[in-house]
This record gives sequence, structure tokens and C-alpha cells, in this order.
Amino acid sequence: MANVGVVNTLTEWRARRCLSTLSTQLGVDGLAVAALVPGLGAAVDQHAAAVRDILLQSGGTGTLPQRVLLAGYARGLLDRADASVRQIRREASGRWTRADWLALRLLAVCALSRSATAG
Repeated sequence: MANVGVVNTLTEWRARRCLSTLSTQLGVDGLAVAALVPGLGAAVDQHAAAVRDILLQSGGTGTLPQRVLLAGYARGLLDRADASVRQIRREASGRWTRADWLALRLLAVCALSRSATAG
């Protein structure tokens, strides 16, 4: 049973690292703009609500911490799009008000991650 604790610790560490990278490379700038531009802020809020619903429907109230679920969701989005956070940042940077679905969804993950860390 000791291995379970190690696996849980490693999983949590990887999730924190993933979310930290996402926040640093995308979330800080994008969420700052979203705080100033009401339309973008509303779009991020709508995406955050959708992500919350998806995580709840997929059994997100179980034993996995919210950060682990958010990190897995973000990695899944990037894998499915065959993209990196850097690519998304390059495409969205300076054009946040015209950000595509994927950039908005990842910003929503960053916003939820902030609230998970605070809560």
C-alpha cells in the first residue's frame, strides 16, 4: 500500500507542474486581458462552467484532486489538437479577443486551477 502514496504524490506533483506551466505560458497574460475585456471574461467564464460540468459528469467528485483532473483535461485537449502550450500562446498572444476555442478552454482551465489552489 505504500506504493499508492508514492503514486498519488507523483500524480499530484505532475498535475501541479502541468498547471503551473499552462498558467505561466498562457494563463497569466490571457486571464489579465480577460479581466479587462468583459466579452473575453464572459467567454472564459462560460468555458470554465463547461469544464466544471465535464469533470463532474466524468466522476470528478471522487478521490482525485481537482488539480489532477484539470491537468489531465488540459493535456487531453493539447494531445487531441496535437499542439503545445507554446503554439497556443503564439497564436493567441496579442489577439486574445479573437482567441479560438482551444485557447479559451485552456484559459478556463487556468482560471479553475487558480480557484482550486485558492480553495
